[in-house]
Amino acid sequence: MAPAKILVVDDDPAIRKLIHRYLTQQSYQMESAEDGKTALAMFEQFNPDLVILDVNLPDANGYNLCQEMQSRTGVFVLMLTSRTDEADKIRGFSQGADDYITKPFSLGELGVRVGAILKRQRIVTTAEQQCLIFDKLAIDPVRREVKLNEDFVPLTALEFDLLHFLASHPGRVWRRAELIQEVWDYEYVGDQRVVDVHIGQIRKKIEIDTSQPALIQTVRGVGYKFESPPAAG
Repeated sequence: MAPAKILVVDDDPAIRKLIHRYLTQQSYQMESAEDGKTALAMFEQFNPDLVILDVNLPDANGYNLCQEMQSRTGVFVLMLTSRTDEADKIRGFSQGADDYITKPFSLGELGVRVGAILKRQRIVTTAEQQCLIFDKLAIDPVRREVKLNEDFVPLTALEFDLLHFLASHPGRVWRRAELIQEVWDYEYVGDQRVVDVHIGQIRKKIEIDTSQPALIQTVRGVGYKFESPPAAG
């Protein structure tokens, strides 16, 4: 398989070079940009699999740039920021970011996060290829598409993985730590509320009433479960 292509966008030359050098040593194909304008031009030319994107750029807002890039291709985005505020994380995820890492960070941790995100490109096995149908909700793991009442539901890569995982085990209750292990695919060292943020985003897109979710239900004190809707009579 060809090495994954990663674009690093950060206006700090020291951080940019450090990440570029470290990930090149991990056999990724690398390009970098120091601002939003260069990043978009490079994005078109390079067509990366993953963008490591700084939130604060001199000429652009990282959140907007994330949305712009994801509207063009199904690229993965790892947000890089010095902000540790929970609201910033929630904003980053709601704009489509697949993961979030705050400065200062270790290169080892960055490498683990990058590897975990890129694993989501893996080819699904035959057993996992079956389309899951729940009344008006259809989840297609091959095309990575979700339809509700025949309309496409726009999900980020991580939201899709989380929904597909829960829907593959209807009725089973999962703790947040178990979901992180299964879906994020690594020992997530951050706040487990990251699961709640993503569940909230999915609910906004597939639930009729988010205050009383029917499909992804909260099990108090434990975690979450996916409930098959009763067949329409």
